[in-house]
Amino acid sequence: MPYWSLYLEGQGFSYLQIATLMATIQLTKVVAPSVWGWLGDRSGQRVRLVRFGAITGSLFFAGVFLEPGFYGLLLVMLAFTFFWNAILPLYEVITLRALGKRRDKYGKVRLWGSVGFIGSVALIGGLLEFVPIQSLPWLLLPVFAGIALSAFLVPSERGERKPPAPKGSLKAIVTHPSVVAFFLMNFLLQVSHGAYYTFFSIHLEQHGYGKLAIGLLWSLGVIAEIGLFLVMHRLTARFTVRQIVIGALTLTMIRWMLIAEMTGLLPVLLFAQLLHAASYGALHAVSVQYIQGFFGKHHHGQGQALYSGLTFGAGGALGAWLSGFLVDGFSTSAAFWGGAMAMAIATVITWRKLQPPPAETADA
Repeated sequence: MPYWSLYLEGQGFSYLQIATLMATIQLTKVVAPSVWGWLGDRSGQRVRLVRFGAITGSLFFAGVFLEPGFYGLLLVMLAFTFFWNAILPLYEVITLRALGKRRDKYGKVRLWGSVGFIGSVALIGGLLEFVPIQSLPWLLLPVFAGIALSAFLVPSERGERKPPAPKGSLKAIVTHPSVVAFFLMNFLLQVSHGAYYTFFSIHLEQHGYGKLAIGLLWSLGVIAEIGLFLVMHRLTARFTVRQIVIGALTLTMIRWMLIAEMTGLLPVLLFAQLLHAASYGALHAVSVQYIQGFFGKHHHGQGQALYSGLTFGAGGALGAWLSGFLVDGFSTSAAFWGGAMAMAIATVITWRKLQPPPAETADA
């Protein structure tokens, strides 16, 4: 993700084309997690579905090497991400099922994804100082192979076929005012991240940062995320869900404002990247457990799929696309100001509507 927009820019695509292609990564999350979540809930074979998604997605990614042009690359990325986006939501459910009543330890498991991100970003960023950005797809191949192989190290689940939940119960959950507020807050959160995931690297390059520095700045944000995951269980014991979310949204708004206006000041930029602990770490950790609390065992997979599809998918795609218009018409800074405005709206919604899940549904 940190280098893909730079790769697309190097291929000669316009800012709007880059925004459209980056939005594709998020767009398939609207449909794919629901399909894979339903299959996982129905079959109970989530590990096998993860393996299938990793292998098939990697095969479709190979279409990048054909250099098929804008529309061809759009189709390649649609096919690739449809299978690729099956992996994480299924793994979330697998992890929480394995943890059982120890789900407060989720952050200590999830942080290893962050460690992997840091290692790959730093390594690839260093390599891109010596090889052209057009080499990026080749550098990604070992990563894809490693993910596919590691999926076979996770033991297969025994098939779970549970009796269906009472008719209409899923509708009752998703129409609950607090659940509506939760999804709307996360939707706006991902809209605000559109500029970050699509144009942050280009924004940094415009301010004179090299590719290794760009990779290290991305990694700093994830290091902060790891630190947050390690102490998240203490925060949830001390503060309410609503307090954590409002605090994290406010810090995220400040983060986008600092990146918009003070990118040239390295100490300020470093502080802004440390705020990734709030804008991703805290909000994602709270959200995963929020889904567990409201949706229970019967609808956990579908709840996780809705979370991924409506927020990371629809919100991320819309944010990437809108940021393309702001960058094309104004500047990369304008796109980050747009993200700050989205956070202001999300904070108001959370303040007025968000409530914690009922305790009795946590293990339902």
